[in-house]
Amino acid sequence: MDLNFIINHLNVFIAAAWLTLKLSFFGIVFSIIIGLFCILMSYFRIKFIEQICKIYIELSRNTPLLIQLFFLYYALPKFDIHLEQIPPLNLICLSVDETLRPAFACAIFGLSFLGGSYMAESFRSGFEAIRKQQFEAGLSLGFTKLGNFRYVILPQILAISISSISANIIFLIKETSVVSIIALPDLVTAMKDLNSLTYKTDELLFLLFMGYLCIILPISLILFFVEKKAFKCLVY
Repeated sequence: MDLNFIINHLNVFIAAAWLTLKLSFFGIVFSIIIGLFCILMSYFRIKFIEQICKIYIELSRNTPLLIQLFFLYYALPKFDIHLEQIPPLNLICLSVDETLRPAFACAIFGLSFLGGSYMAESFRSGFEAIRKQQFEAGLSLGFTKLGNFRYVILPQILAISISSISANIIFLIKETSVVSIIALPDLVTAMKDLNSLTYKTDELLFLLFMGYLCIILPISLILFFVEKKAFKCLVY
């Protein structure tokens, strides 16, 4: 293995890893927001929006991210819909080069669209595991329905479903590898582009492997300790 080649091209993979981290961060944050919104609609029993959420979950979970990205990147502009111009994506996209903004916005939207359905199902499992008495206890103490959800129900949902949420977070980080299909310079794109020029496949695969490992391993360890803490809270 050519060590000099690895050292000389390390900066390319560091930049690609930074882009992957940004995509992962925004995708995960928006996924959690979407998941919480869906479970809120179930909690407040807003039937029409709840049905829309169920349709969204089925549509999102039963279509590949690759197809979703193709649709967002190639089909929407034909209808004069540009995601990079829609708030808050327009503000987020300011952090990347102007030429990358359409692809960056589509990647975040696609990851959020996919991840939101998985997060919604994780929250639903925690929501359905809570006993009926817990819903009534908060109301009997004088909480409003929203206050009851915020202070009584939501902490229990998060504690119960933390393992599933952690798995979804890792899943979304790994799914960022698909965004190379819309020419974003992530880790996979960096590997493919350099391989087509240098044919240093072994070295580039090593850099790709280490790039994802350096991102995912620390996050996995953090989530592991969060899970242990949540489990102790449930026990005690």
